[in-house]
Amino acid sequence: MIRRFFEKLGRKTLDFVAELGEISLLQFRILGAFPKMVKNRKQVLYQMEHIGVGSLPLVLIIAVFTGAVAAWQAAYQLKGIAPLSFLGAATSRAIITELGPVLTGIVIAGRVGASIAAELGTMKVTEQIDALESMAISPIRFLAMPRFLASIVMLPILALFASFIAVFGAFLVSNYFLGVSPAVFFQSVKQYFQLYDLFTGLVKTVFFGAVTSLIGVHNGLRTGGGAEGVGNATIRSFVLSAALILILDYVLWILLF
Repeated sequence: MIRRFFEKLGRKTLDFVAELGEISLLQFRILGAFPKMVKNRKQVLYQMEHIGVGSLPLVLIIAVFTGAVAAWQAAYQLKGIAPLSFLGAATSRAIITELGPVLTGIVIAGRVGASIAAELGTMKVTEQIDALESMAISPIRFLAMPRFLASIVMLPILALFASFIAVFGAFLVSNYFLGVSPAVFFQSVKQYFQLYDLFTGLVKTVFFGAVTSLIGVHNGLRTGGGAEGVGNATIRSFVLSAALILILDYVLWILLF
């Protein structure tokens, strides 16, 4: 029994290392296709619209309620410790450095990462990717690179909008429910705001976008087994992307702060 356990553990470890190598090679191939981005500008712009504009309503709805909850939570934490005049600073810094980027990344992982895996997986099982290769069209250049580039460009923009709307949501709760005036709230935000906080939040989203698109493309291109395989690739893409976003968030927090 112990022997079977270690044999299974060894196989899982080897499979993990092999898949990590496949993802790394895919990353290098995508970066190698970057000089062709002008030739594929239509695909890049389409993906930017799909990822950015298409995700904006959902991101903003989640952001405003995230800011509202952050205000209530901060008011509860500050009660008896510090005056509510610090509420603007407490919520804005938490939103800009952590809540905005991470929640935006997870939303994009669910909406875009899974969509990439499903779309490419369907193309794989229906042999559309083989057809592209037969016409001497590289799937990496034509399919993977535009999605990867659009993700790393649009995710920081989405996170910027999300952070702004989340701070506005925190202000609404602070003003209408907690009795903090607009002048006091925004003076606190202005007093403790640091440009480095905004910079680090946006830097994290670049990595989140890269991971989300890379995992989606990887799972889509290795899909097999028909409709069931497409479903498994979609689920696997979201689960891995969400987990890696949280792991990356911890690692980047240590490195940046």
